[in-house]
Amino acid sequence: MQQTPGDSRFASIGAPRRIWAVSAVHGDTDRLTAVHDAIYDAIRPGDRLVYLGNYTGYSTGAAACVDEILTFRRMILSIEGMMCSDIVYLKGQQEEMWQKLLQLQFAPDPTNVLLWMLGNGLSPTLESYGISAHDGIDACRGGAVSLTKWTAQIREAIRRHPGHETFSVHHSRAAFTNESCEYPMLFVHAGLNTKKPLGDQGDHFWWSAGKFNEISDAYLPFKKVIRGYDPARGGMNLNCVTATIDGGCGFGGSLACVGFAENGEVIDIMEY
Repeated sequence: MQQTPGDSRFASIGAPRRIWAVSAVHGDTDRLTAVHDAIYDAIRPGDRLVYLGNYTGYSTGAAACVDEILTFRRMILSIEGMMCSDIVYLKGQQEEMWQKLLQLQFAPDPTNVLLWMLGNGLSPTLESYGISAHDGIDACRGGAVSLTKWTAQIREAIRRHPGHETFSVHHSRAAFTNESCEYPMLFVHAGLNTKKPLGDQGDHFWWSAGKFNEISDAYLPFKKVIRGYDPARGGMNLNCVTATIDGGCGFGGSLACVGFAENGEVIDIMEY
């Protein structure tokens, strides 16, 4: 097995009957609510629900989107037989940037780091929490003390939304079904370095997306790798060894949820 047993960075989802995988949301609460309605009608005890990251970004609906995710979690757990471990949230690029933002005072070049993050979807997320990106740029000019005060304001803004702080730190790097399953599957955010074992992937889950569609051989012991975000926005792409289920949500496209059977077959595609 490629991963270390009990490694808390990864979510082992056992041998579920069906897996419902949700693509990158990018703060589109309306589409997420529609997908949630469809999932609620379909999900049953014994299933798993895996969100593939990028819950926020490129939209001022970020805070509302997290509220919707937390509300739906409570709805799913109210179904008799469903358990907390049946729902998994992967970390995406946006969540990785958000964590880096809160440590911006330690960056060697905070101004350029912040400007890059703002240009890659973070600006409207800050706005949704009532935080001024311009204040952050000014804080960069003021040095580490000013930045520490600004990131403290961000933390306080998050805490004003019940459950958001806890949600922001409880993301897995990847999720997988048991190796002993008929068809072991691996779920990632955007990318994968097929030359590295699972435990050594590091940032590849978020930043090695470019050659994902070129993967031609199974990343053993998994027979299929499923991702939820394609930065190139190439649309849905399902083949024998990989699956990209990003419909382009947040960029004028749809939000997708794909249901996989235990044998790896696609049993349903929900797009809104």
